[in-house]
Amino acid sequence: MAPPPPRPILATLFDMDGLLIDSEDLYTLITNLILAEHSRPPLPWSIKAQMQGRPGPAAGAIFHTWAQLPITRDNFMRRQTELQKEHFPATQPLPGVVELLEGLKNRGVEMALATSSHKGNFKIKTDHLEHIFNVFGPEHKVLGDDVRIPRGQGKPAPDIYLLALHTINTRRRSEGKEEILPEQCLVFEDSVPGVESGRRAGMQVVWCPHPGLRQEFKGREEEVLAGLTGEFIEGEAVREKAGEVGDGWGVHLETLEKFPYERFGLGGESGKTRERL
Repeated sequence: MAPPPPRPILATLFDMDGLLIDSEDLYTLITNLILAEHSRPPLPWSIKAQMQGRPGPAAGAIFHTWAQLPITRDNFMRRQTELQKEHFPATQPLPGVVELLEGLKNRGVEMALATSSHKGNFKIKTDHLEHIFNVFGPEHKVLGDDVRIPRGQGKPAPDIYLLALHTINTRRRSEGKEEILPEQCLVFEDSVPGVESGRRAGMQVVWCPHPGLRQEFKGREEEVLAGLTGEFIEGEAVREKAGEVGDGWGVHLETLEKFPYERFGLGGESGKTRERL
């Protein structure tokens, strides 16, 4: 039996890389520079699709199994860090992001960030974009190396999104406000493991993938939206059940521009959500 129809949205939880900022393209650039230095072919989307959204160790295991580079992982990481310091300060918001965040803020919607990026990379990518990331309160920025996320429970496990909601509800309790339920949350993701993470957390999901990833999963969109692609590797403990194909809890958008607020019960431009926040 399919779940009941989704409730109106009261909180939004965001991935970052490839969703809010163009860092996924920079990751690809950096990886391909290192591959070229060792006469290896560029990273294909079939491999990148498996890496996206995951914590560094899980993504690294997938990459190195494929790449078979003639250098140690430590040397690879040192070179990768050098190039990241060079290129990450150039990140820019993706189309529609600034308008979407402002629109949600104007509607009184709760917002939190849930990214697999660790603290060091997060800082390099966002220090020059404070005008975008200051919509997330400091306590509502959950990073991939947060000690509250159990080891091995990064995306596609639900822990990071459940923790992001917990930070919102902790503050709301202190303000005497009612807690928000998982089904009242909308997760914004570009990666397939990230969609699965949101669905396993019992949340609604918007999937806005890179064109290369969209092509990789062409014909499987409904499977992705349900969180049923099984995009996890051996050793990742995934406990919670995902959704069902066609259950209406997942939406595929090609862009965040002109976001359809009414579709999620968010009302007009100057309106608030259905709860008084």
